[in-house]
Amino acid sequence: MKYLIVGLGNPGSEYENTRHNIGFKILDALADASNIVFSDKRYGFIAEYKFKGRTFVLLKPTTFMNLSGKAVNYWLQKEKISFDNLLILTDDLALPFGTLRLRAKGGDAGHNGLKDIQQVMGRSDYARLRFGIGSDFRPGQQVDYVLEEWSKDEAAELPLKIDTCIEIIKSYGTIGVARTMNQFNKRK
Repeated sequence: MKYLIVGLGNPGSEYENTRHNIGFKILDALADASNIVFSDKRYGFIAEYKFKGRTFVLLKPTTFMNLSGKAVNYWLQKEKISFDNLLILTDDLALPFGTLRLRAKGGDAGHNGLKDIQQVMGRSDYARLRFGIGSDFRPGQQVDYVLEEWSKDEAAELPLKIDTCIEIIKSYGTIGVARTMNQFNKRK
């Protein structure tokens, strides 16, 4: 079985520790823990992770957040991965900081990366792991907020939350989205 795990974010050191780049941060942590390295390929940084007989193709798109669909579409086709085996890791303003929600499908909830994936793919029935970043910003300051670095308190909690995300990715590939949702979405 082969899976495409896409961490949404923006390339470049200026975005590295921003809230919007949580998808990249999760995949970087998985790669570091597994002693695998990303390679700069077409439309993204790619790494391959093996776990319990499954192959996880890890993708950090270099197309920038708002054009993520091009990279997702390209790598699904190139790696001959079923659309059913696609998992997108994304930030979510609607969830309190650190809240994790796995969904089998859904809308874009105003997220430009998800919006572009849905537009390019022509469908929205793909799994997504939503990482809550909270909404502690004034009206009109949403862009600044998502592109800010984590607060000191948030940064202290990130490693534990990211470890849970890695558990969710492994579970998604081994027991499926429904059972993984039942196991992890109830956790605080």
